[in-house]
This record gives sequence, structure tokens and C-alpha cells, in this order.
Amino acid sequence: MCRVLSVSVGGFYAWRKRPPSAREQEDGTITEQIVNIYHQHQGRYGSPRIHAQLRDEGISLGRKRVVRLMKQAQLAAHHTTHRVVTTRTDPRATPADNVLDRAFQAQRPDEKWVADGTYIATGSGWMYLAVVLDLFSRRIVGWAMKGRQDEVLVEQAVAMAVKHRKPAAGLLHHSDLGCQYTSQAYQAFLKDHDILVSMSRKGNCWDNAVMERFFGTLKRECTSRTHFATYEEARTALFEYIEVYYNRVRKHSTLGYLSPVQFEIMKR
Repeated sequence: MCRVLSVSVGGFYAWRKRPPSAREQEDGTITEQIVNIYHQHQGRYGSPRIHAQLRDEGISLGRKRVVRLMKQAQLAAHHTTHRVVTTRTDPRATPADNVLDRAFQAQRPDEKWVADGTYIATGSGWMYLAVVLDLFSRRIVGWAMKGRQDEVLVEQAVAMAVKHRKPAAGLLHHSDLGCQYTSQAYQAFLKDHDILVSMSRKGNCWDNAVMERFFGTLKRECTSRTHFATYEEARTALFEYIEVYYNRVRKHSTLGYLSPVQFEIMKR
């Protein structure tokens, strides 16, 4: 082997006896911390968020070094995704204009909300989830789950958001053209609370891209990694992910790697 690699035999044995360099020892220590962070977040964090977490813990290093150490440790964020389509339109309904017009940034809390729904497979059938997200902090401010997708489900989600956030008049609410959102009952609820209405254009998922991205993250980091035998198992997992992890712990790249709750506290 020494002849093939053009290395002296003496040099080879000297290399074998040489203790790890200071850099190698430091890499080992950092790798242990990376592994701990990775498992704390159940494999949901890739190199950008692990790098941000290390920085928060006072460890200064480059992002490329984190990538290299994660690769050596065979660590990678889970990326199992699939697209779910839940929009059923009512041809008799009159849609609202697209007032939001993809302006996904907000200057203050409860200025712009986006809403949508998806479904989760369980051993007991489909579990439907409706969500309301605040564009200021990307915080989930309202959500509801049940075994049937109807206007009651989406009303429960927005009612939760209104109850806890108490938005001022003039809040902009954006959704797709699903029949649940164009229903008379749902529109009456928004009107009663002085909430302005905006809706995506037909067949254009990019008009509600932030909500689409949240559902992609939810499925990648939570629901697609587990088989739920019952509705109750799905409810528990979704509650823990949304309220305990996503809103309060998970670092959001759009927010400078703060969680939504941390971002709202910092911006007060």
C-alpha cells in the first residue's frame, strides 16, 4: 500500500502513532453537539437550522463545516413529501378578489392571515386539518381537526384564531376558492368580525404559497414519517407539532432562524 501511494513506510507508521490534531478533536466535539441537536429535533433539522442552533449556543463556525460534519456522520433531514389536493369549488359562489396578491410580508401581527386545509391518513380514515397562519410571524394562530371536511371545520379554525388573537377591524383573510371558504356561513363569520376577504385565483396554488409551504413542512417533518392507527393518535401528534414544536421551537429561515413565538416577542 505504501508503494502504491508513494508513501514511506516510516512515514506511514509515524502517521498511525500521531495523536489527533486540535482541529480533528474540535470536529469530534462539534459532531457530538450536531448529533444531539439532530436527535432533539427528531431528524427534522438540516444544516441551515443546525448551524443556526450552534450559533445560538455560542459556537462560531461556517455553514460548510456543518455540512461536512453532518455528511461524515451520515445525518440528513428527512424529506418525504407528497402533494395533497383538497380544494372543491362551488360554481354558484361568487369569489372575492385577490387582494393579497402574493404580498406575503406583514408589518404587524394580525394584519394578514392565510387559511387552508389538508388531510392526514389514519387507520380510522382521513383526518382533516384546517389551519390559519399569521403572515407577520408565520405563527399558526388557529387550527381545527375532524373526520369530515366542511365549513364547520374551517369556522372552528378561524374562530380559534379570533378568540386568542382578538384582531382589530380590517384584518385581511386570504384563502383559496374551496367551497368551505366561500360558504355563506363562513363569509358571514368574517363579516361579523370586520375581516376583509381575499381569495386565490382559480387553480393557482402560488397565490397561497406560504400556506402550501407550511403543509409541505408539516408532512415532511410530522405526518409522513408516522402511521397513525387512530384519529386520537393523529390529533396528539398534530397538536404537539403545531403548538409545542412549530410555533415555539422550530427555527424559521424567513424569521432569521427564530421561532414564530420568539419573533413576536422580539418585535414587540
